[in-house]
Order: sequence, then structure tokens, then C-alpha cells
Amino acid sequence: MINNYEHYITRNIRSFYKRRLFSPIIYLILLAILWFVFPLGDIIFPVKLQDDTNFEAAYKSSDRYVKAEFKDLYFSGYTSKKGSDINGYYYYCMHGDSCSIVLLSPSTCEEGLPSIDKVDAIGKITKGKDNYSKLIVNLSHDIDWTSKGLSETVSNYYFSEPDYHLRSTIILFVFYFATMAYSLLCLILYILYIRFPFLAPACQNLIVYGHPRQMLEEAEEELATLPQLATEDMFITEHYFILTSPYGNAIVPIKEILWIYKYSTLHKILWYHFSISYTLHISANKHLYIHCPKNTKSDIDGIMDYLAEANHNILVGFSEENRLKVEEIQGKPLHIERLLARKKK
Repeated sequence: MINNYEHYITRNIRSFYKRRLFSPIIYLILLAILWFVFPLGDIIFPVKLQDDTNFEAAYKSSDRYVKAEFKDLYFSGYTSKKGSDINGYYYYCMHGDSCSIVLLSPSTCEEGLPSIDKVDAIGKITKGKDNYSKLIVNLSHDIDWTSKGLSETVSNYYFSEPDYHLRSTIILFVFYFATMAYSLLCLILYILYIRFPFLAPACQNLIVYGHPRQMLEEAEEELATLPQLATEDMFITEHYFILTSPYGNAIVPIKEILWIYKYSTLHKILWYHFSISYTLHISANKHLYIHCPKNTKSDIDGIMDYLAEANHNILVGFSEENRLKVEEIQGKPLHIERLLARKKK
């Protein structure tokens, strides 16, 4: 049993949020790594490809997603298919110091115009693979040239407009920046709660009953003079029920508690039942609900008996009758209660 309860609630709130710092920090580091390892910035902000820069040079300098202007394009007669649908038309033109292959979307080339004087497009520079090699072989036969000779003339890298997926890119970046913003917000809040524990939700929930900071100090003072009842992570003082578990912290004025009951959970692996844990549920005035998970039956029974003695108006045990009584007692919705309380402050 812990003997020193000086600032015990504050210490546990700080410890709780120090443990939670790990997840957003790791996630933000992961996002930063993804940004630099993969060309995520280029996807949303494509690089302008200069007229004298060939595809291979751009690819090797990591400029994979580019916007470019092409002139004097000629249809090769070959298309690219995705499933049974045509998703691109292969054109060739001079770009930089070599003949280059450009794969245009059907809408850009109006489904295979014989020639295009000039076109602006955004796409991805891709290294040719099996299908591209087949294209070069077939194209060499069409112009009565050897595939080796054509391969030496035509770049092994090509520009693909269909590979730039704008819709999926937008979804990707909305998810990327939304999760980044959420992680940053969590990180800032956790640091704030560590620095000022009275701002943590466990304390701010008390705003509907009084001043959170003052009530935290009162609960700390009562706990420091030794609690009237204590388990591993639940405490009862003269005026407060206090929870300081790895799953969260809570402070509830005993006079505000309406209903208490326990709920058992059977833990098993496949067909083997290896333990039962109990959760204490507390409902208080102004829609404050507290769950105290993974406790022993004896600890929860002791807490429930003591609370029932300390406040004879508390409803004990789960039943439909008790649930309806609590529902009748509760007034305005939770967010209205808190809004009115904050205005009074």
C-alpha cells in the first residue's frame, strides 16, 4: 500500500499523459519519414519539367511527378488498358535530346488524335517494364527498324498521365494532414495536461460542480491525510471518490453520485477461461459517467458498500428500474450542462 499520497492525483495525471505522449510522437516521426522517403510533396506539388530535361535525368533526380509541356506529338497506334478499358494512348515526340514516349489520358488526346501540336499535362515519370519493352518491339516492327536500334534512340523512361491519380491523391493528403493535425493536437494537449494537470479532462469534468482547480486541491488535501478506503487504484476520501488507474483518472464528489453497479468480464483464449475482471460503473449528476475497469470483485464490493453508506441516496446494482430513475433525474444534455457551467465561471 502506498504511504505517501502527497499530490498523488497530480502525479498520476502527469504519468498518464507522459505515457500517452509516445503514440503521437512516433506517428509524427513516421509521417515525416514517409514525406522524405516517398515523393509525397511532388504528388501534390508536381515539379515543372524543363524542355531540355529528359525523363531519365528527371527520374534519377527524384522528380517523379511532373507537369510538362509537349509539342509535336504523334500517335504510335498503341494503347494502354486497365482491365477491359483503355486508360491511355501512347504518343512519341522529341523531348530534351531524345525521342520520348508519352502516355496520355483519353480525355487529353480526345481518344487518339493522330497528332497533337501542343499539350500541357501532369503525370508520373516511370521506368519502362515488360509492357513498355513490348511497345518498343512492336513499334520497331511498324517502322521497319530493329528493336535494339529503337531502344537506343527512345528513352527507357516515359511520361504517364494516367498514373497521376488526382482523386486518390486528394484523399491521401486529406488523410495525411488530418491525422497529422490530430496527432499534433493530441501532443499539444498532453504536454499542456502534464504542465497544468487541472486542465486535464479528469479535472475539467468537475466544472459542472464547481471550480475544477479548487476541487482538485481539496481532493489532493483529503487524500494526503490518508483516504478512508483505498484499493490499488480507487480511493474514497471524506468528500470524493478518486480513480488513478492506467486506463484513466477521475474525481467524483460523493454527494453527486446517483448510481453504482459492477460489470464482470470473462477473459479467455479460445475455449480456455483464465480470469474474470470487474468494472465499476458510476453515474453522477450532470451526466458524469466513470468506468473503473479490471478490478477484483472484493475491491469493487468494498468501494460500493462504502459509497452506499456515505451517500444513502445512491442507487446500488444494475436494474432497469435504477436506469429509468437515473434517466429521470438527469436534466439537460451533457454539452448544455458544461456550456452553462463555463459561462457561470
